Amino acid sequence: MGRGKIEIKRIENSTNRQVTYSKRKNGIMKKAKELTVLCDAKVSLILFSSSGKMSEYRSPSVSRMSEILDKYHKYSGKKLWDPKHELLSNELDRIKKENDNMHIELRHLKGEDVNTLHHKELATIEEALENGLTNVRAKEMEIFKMLKKNERILEEENKRLNYILHHQQMAMDGCVRETTIILRCLLPFVCSQSNLIYRRPNRRIAHF
Repeated sequence: MGRGKIEIKRIENSTNRQVTYSKRKNGIMKKAKELTVLCDAKVSLILFSSSGKMSEYRSPSVSRMSEILDKYHKYSGKKLWDPKHELLSNELDRIKKENDNMHIELRHLKGEDVNTLHHKELATIEEALENGLTNVRAKEMEIFKMLKKNERILEEENKRLNYILHHQQMAMDGCVRETTIILRCLLPFVCSQSNLIYRRPNRRIAHF
């Protein structure tokens, strides 16, 4: 006796609903893999559970999911995103292309991958290198002149400080000499006064 027909409707019990989703998800994933192997088809599959968990499958020949979405967009004529997102996508593609070109130009400037270039392309690279070398030498000369200028400023400042220090030292030496002369002049007078003070008490004692 065969199985009865199951009515297709929402499963109210959350546990049964999750179990059914898991089983049928595995089944449809298996079918997608079989289509890929048996029919050499490019298959992409995206599933979202009621809890928001995402599951996906894509054929090994598909490098990224957006490849299938772009192909769907191209052949169906349906827009999967609004013009704003499309504009951002185009801008990203443009930046990526510019970045790739810059990497190629950088390799050429380093002398890499130049065997396949034509004479005109090589001449352009040569001109760019010569201009770059000229700019580097000009900048190098500018830095050299700035260093020499700073060196002269430091030398002049050092001379000025030495001059000030020399004159301060001379002034201090002059003060020391003047002080010495004054002390020498005052020394006899101080000594005489000291003798006078020393003798006075003796005279008073002799008087009594």
